[in-house]
Formats: sequence, structure tokens, C-alpha cells
Amino acid sequence: MEGPRSREIKVYITIKKKLEEKKMALYSEKVMDHFRNPRNVGVIEDANGIGEVGNAKCGDIMKMYLKIEDDIIKDVKFETFGCGSAIASSSMATEMIKGKPVSDAMQLTNKAVAEALDGLPDYKMHCSVLAEEAIKSALEDYEKRKN
Repeated sequence: MEGPRSREIKVYITIKKKLEEKKMALYSEKVMDHFRNPRNVGVIEDANGIGEVGNAKCGDIMKMYLKIEDDIIKDVKFETFGCGSAIASSSMATEMIKGKPVSDAMQLTNKAVAEALDGLPDYKMHCSVLAEEAIKSALEDYEKRKN
């Protein structure tokens, strides 16, 4: 026979599981794929553009490394310390600029990153903003080194 405390615990566990399932449903398959299998992770030792940005509120930090030749992004890598949305945004952003001219990469927006991931929850949009800012910071570093 179950006591009232045992029933309360079962209800609590059921509610917690449903909340977790609902939370996971907020993320698209693309977000989950780029989080579980991030592309372009790592460091480029001879990078000629490096940008690092962070968000003090959530603690996410992104570092982007660019290898640019003849104004084309030949390689791009990232290191991200953050949540799944931050990792997915970094991964997608690198895929979007790899092989592209610098001028195209400068036009990348956080909205384009979020759209490419089939959306992010509103409270995670700052992750796509960080990806945009990290790339632009690395491109600015490239321009400084070039001149």
C-alpha cells in the first residue's frame, strides 16, 4: 500500500519527466545534431583572424579561429564553453562561412544562424548573437593583422 508521501514523489517525478521532454522539444533536430556532432571544433595554430566573445549573464564563451587566403575563408574552427545552443550556434555559423569571401562572412547575422538551425527558443537567441559577434571579432582581427 502506498502512503501519501510515496504518491507525492511519483507525481513529482512524472511532472519532472514531462517538463524535461517539453524542454527538449523546444530544440530542432538541427540544433540537436550540431550540439551532439559539432562541426569545425578546434584550434587553427596559424590562424590569421581570432575572435573571442562572452556573455556575462549566462557564462558562455566563444572563440573563433579563421584561416583566410585571398579574402576567402579557407578554414574556420571554434572553441565554445557553453550550453548546447551555444555549441550548435558556433557549429552552424562556421559551416555558413567556410569557403566564403570575407565580405559574405561580414554579412552573417544571428537571425541567419538561428534560421539555419530551424530556430532557437527566444531565451537562447543570445547564443546566435554570440556566434555572429565571435565571427565579426575574428574578421576585425584579420583586418588589423592585414594592415
